[in-house]
Amino acid sequence: MRGMVLGLALAVVATPALADKVGITKDIMSVTVETAEGGVEIKRNQDPEARLGEPWVKTSRECPNFCIQPMTPAPGVTTIGELEVLEFLRTGDALLVDGRIRPQFEEGTIPGAISVPYNEAADRLGEFGCEVDFDGWICEGEMPKVVLFCNGPWCGQSPTAARRMIKAGFPAENIYYYRGGMQNLHMLGLTVAPGK
Repeated sequence: MRGMVLGLALAVVATPALADKVGITKDIMSVTVETAEGGVEIKRNQDPEARLGEPWVKTSRECPNFCIQPMTPAPGVTTIGELEVLEFLRTGDALLVDGRIRPQFEEGTIPGAISVPYNEAADRLGEFGCEVDFDGWICEGEMPKVVLFCNGPWCGQSPTAARRMIKAGFPAENIYYYRGGMQNLHMLGLTVAPGK
């Protein structure tokens, strides 16, 4: 996945003088995530001349549907940033859920993410430890932490997924919202991989 930049299948080869100079933090160069296909290294693009590509450079999208989302999509949900997402991936302490529609996931996502489109989230709570009965979902006991994300601060897919999951019975305090989503991921030059 090295060299996969900004959703483009552009191979960028860092020159030896530039190799591993652009860190995630001053102490963290990369995070390796185990996926079904094996380990994937998430790191920043090492080319200091890299630029955002389409559609991530677009600043204005028609509202509705692309209105700026609130910092917190529902009471009890915790909003997080890139470093927290990477820490969850590193430790395996949460499920990273891409709430976008399947073709967007397949085009490129955060390595280690699973696809649960926003319009299916409330129907797939069994994948998050809930049990179904005649009245709906029962989400009791040890529920996993779920990190939801979509395209960015203007994308309503993961906020909608969070609200639907909560309404269906999933505990809000177990939901984390990565508001920056794919737009911030691309802006920071972090690894993007096709979703499978």
